[in-house]
Amino acid sequence: MKIGIFTDTYFPQISGVATSIKTLFDQLSALGHTAYIFTTTDPNSDSIEDVHENIIRLRSVPFVSMPERRVVMAGLPTALKIAREYDLDIIHTQTEFGVGILGKIVANRLHIPVVHTMHTKYEDYVHYIANGRLIRPGAIKYVVRTFLLGTEAVICPSPMTLEAIENYGIKVPKRVIPTGIELARFTRPDITAADSEKLRAQLSVSADETLLLSLSRLSQEKNIQAVIRALPAIRAHVAARLIIVGDGPYLPTLEKLVESLELTEAVTFAGSVENDEVVRYYKAADFFISASTSETQGLTFTESIAAGTPILAAENPYLHALIDNPQFGRLFASDADIADVATSAIRNQCAIAPALFDKKLYEISAENFGKKVAEFYHDLIIDYHNRPSTFETLTEPLKSATARSNHLARTVGESVRTMPLKIRAQSGSLAQKMLKYVKIDKKKEDEH
Repeated sequence: MKIGIFTDTYFPQISGVATSIKTLFDQLSALGHTAYIFTTTDPNSDSIEDVHENIIRLRSVPFVSMPERRVVMAGLPTALKIAREYDLDIIHTQTEFGVGILGKIVANRLHIPVVHTMHTKYEDYVHYIANGRLIRPGAIKYVVRTFLLGTEAVICPSPMTLEAIENYGIKVPKRVIPTGIELARFTRPDITAADSEKLRAQLSVSADETLLLSLSRLSQEKNIQAVIRALPAIRAHVAARLIIVGDGPYLPTLEKLVESLELTEAVTFAGSVENDEVVRYYKAADFFISASTSETQGLTFTESIAAGTPILAAENPYLHALIDNPQFGRLFASDADIADVATSAIRNQCAIAPALFDKKLYEISAENFGKKVAEFYHDLIIDYHNRPSTFETLTEPLKSATARSNHLARTVGESVRTMPLKIRAQSGSLAQKMLKYVKIDKKKEDEH
């Protein structure tokens, strides 16, 4: 198969989505398929090996509220021309905006199926867009519904994602396929107990202290503040230290919180750590801890387990499936439960049984992930060519690009008109902005 992966986020940008896409790209290649990544330009992209033809970068600019992320500028003629040349069998979109919208248009123009992975729980991120004034959480389901018009299926990284999009009223086929990880990067038998003790000493963690590791982007929705607030109650019962790895806009707030709680001797901000070094922190830690409720999956959880480090985390359907034995960690129902759950886990910690560990490793492996996604592609391609897709049926009588664009505009407009008045006001302008990507210049169509 030839697969076009359309994404706003890819390396050298650091994120779980970028990591998931790279993992999928590598596994599809290992299975004998050919994948092409259509993504944004990046000023640092020359620092990675992406000059070969499998990575197509479309002109982009920094996103106003999150400058480390980028937004594509035009790009449709380029993406369409290249996709035609590569004779793609299926398109896999990884974002609901920019490049994801281009991917949907390209799929429609080439009459091939498009599948989408829903990575993000946007209700937890709308505050980044104009401080939450442009779009409210209640409008998210209408934005997602609009984007998924014409999509053949959705991949859900976790049961939590599946539940969310079903609550949005999305009717297309769905399949839960958690992103796998490259086990060799995290099992690392070459990292010895002596290596871990050395790192613990560098972090000022004594032999009798439990090392709790937080590793993520430092932002409000990661809820690291809840872990910090729980630390005094944990330390009242057991000797523990918290190491926070990562950087982000919330760092000054977290530093002030640590100071106000007089925890400067118990909390260390380690800053950003190179990807190849992250595993050393997992292996040196006694527990990986996270109070985030915004994760649709959270690759750090599977990375920690692969490294042999149990987890303390806020419960959700995905983690209930992942942590199906106390040897892999414990879950807390709310922030108020963090201290009690952590204290109990520390007091009752035991090694993971080898047979149980091996079974879990395959479940979370990149190999398993790649096979499941490839099987889903195969099923969708067969089904698509055995029956007209909904979007193809709607647009086939519309021969010109202009007519197709106008039809989609009317469809989206109808979606907006059915919204509650309050939600319509919040999301109508956003839908209009999305539609600008759909309008295809007739002259450019003739050229291609």
